Amino acid sequence: MTAQEFATSIDRLLTRVGHWEQGRWWAHTPAGPTKADLAYGLVQHLADLCADAEGRGHRTVPRLVDPVLPDQLRVTADDLLAADPGPDVFAGARAEVDALRRVL
Repeated sequence: MTAQEFATSIDRLLTRVGHWEQGRWWAHTPAGPTKADLAYGLVQHLADLCADAEGRGHRTVPRLVDPVLPDQLRVTADDLLAADPGPDVFAGARAEVDALRRVL
């Protein structure tokens, strides 16, 4: 898995959710959690992957208002791309991004 393939998956996800307003984020998914909860979970996971790649400890990403989630996804994805953790990490991260996109 390449960094470019991961970046493409992020772009597809952001194209889908980048314009959402609060009401869409509050909607529950078939599995139960809100769309915002699932997106925030991905934000945190990408931040943790980046910290691992950089040899840093994990830190909690602040949970801001839901319409900011696309920005948080973009920032954490860009940080992971800059850390360049390798194809296995990008493959796992892409799978999670694609899974979230399908749920949303």
